[in-house]
Amino acid sequence: MIFIPTRSAGLERLADFLPRAGRAYAANRNHDNGWPTDGGSRPNVSQLSPWLHSGLLSEREVIEAVLEEHSPDAAEKFVMEVFWRIYFKGYLEQHPGAWGRYCANRDTALRRIEGDTGLHALYLQATEGRTGIAVFDHWAKELVETGYLHNHARMWFASLWIFTLGLDWELGADFFLRHLIDGDAASNTLSWRWVGGLHTKGKTYLAQPENIARFTANHPLGPFYADGLAQEAQALKEPVMPARKPLDLPHRFDLGTLREPYALILHDEAASAVPFDLPYPPAIVIGAARPEARSPYPVGKPARAFAESAVLSGAQDAEQTYNAPFVTWTRDLALADILGTTNVQQVVLPYLPTGWTRDALMPHIASLLSDRRARVLLNDLNRATWPYATAGFFGVKKRIDHILAGLGSPGRISSAST
Repeated sequence: MIFIPTRSAGLERLADFLPRAGRAYAANRNHDNGWPTDGGSRPNVSQLSPWLHSGLLSEREVIEAVLEEHSPDAAEKFVMEVFWRIYFKGYLEQHPGAWGRYCANRDTALRRIEGDTGLHALYLQATEGRTGIAVFDHWAKELVETGYLHNHARMWFASLWIFTLGLDWELGADFFLRHLIDGDAASNTLSWRWVGGLHTKGKTYLAQPENIARFTANHPLGPFYADGLAQEAQALKEPVMPARKPLDLPHRFDLGTLREPYALILHDEAASAVPFDLPYPPAIVIGAARPEARSPYPVGKPARAFAESAVLSGAQDAEQTYNAPFVTWTRDLALADILGTTNVQQVVLPYLPTGWTRDALMPHIASLLSDRRARVLLNDLNRATWPYATAGFFGVKKRIDHILAGLGSPGRISSAST
């Protein structure tokens, strides 16, 4: 499938998937059936994550579209998957030390492989798909070539990386972030931590040959049989993580007060202004894509191209909708210089979540925030869900009905409250 980085393409994908978002999704979602021979999308999963990560589509509009098509009971599994994305982001907001530790350990691990010939060779074998474990090598190449992996394949891959190959999990998480079109700081970091037994302390995920063969039975090259895999998955160890940080969410503000000229900044995780339904047009639209900030190593072409083009397409849509000029904010261009050319003093931007997007842009925004010249948009679904993402997913799961009802969204996810 070709992931087209526009909102219209995301909406087309959503419309195509909707008939299968209920019981068919629940029954078939865990199967990695590979790419259809006609090059189209995988029918058993949504593949909406690139558009959701980039903010070209919102989680709320996807959930509401599915619940209008299917009963809450039938749609439960899919709605849960969307809430997992929201949960991970909310958890990382309250545990930013997990991201900071990942970045520090990643950099240390990258330096280590550069100074160890044997370790470097193993790393290259893994990332280039030359380990001799056929299924792992297939996924490594698929990831680099397409920018995508089925979610179940991501779990198997991470397990093999950690427990069979014995490589640092941070190197694997970095490999994913460099190549996944839908690479997300929260979902990626915390999923790798979960596989390794760090997110849920002591609970690991062990890839097993029979499980891989079963769920790749319908793959064009499958079923995949994997020999020589680790027989046990001993949980990784780490120093105690810093205490949970209370949420510090931006204050709500009345969008109707945006009457003074303002600049709208769109970024990697909020490339479209449509979900915010701005009542007054910006004076200028600024596109700030920073995919290169994902890693110290080069970011793969599919991931980089999607991120840059998503922000560009979102800015062009806003230019057309609001009749406002847009400018691309590159790394070598100061934000102050952009604002100075327009005589605009106020900036509005979607929330910068914990991760590389915040790391790259916040140093340039911080002074505007302290001077109260920057206003931050946070959607209601995140605002309502994140306070419950303090520990495990159950804290969010049991409140999904309450959250959706509070937003006026249709349906009741019955078993979510049990």
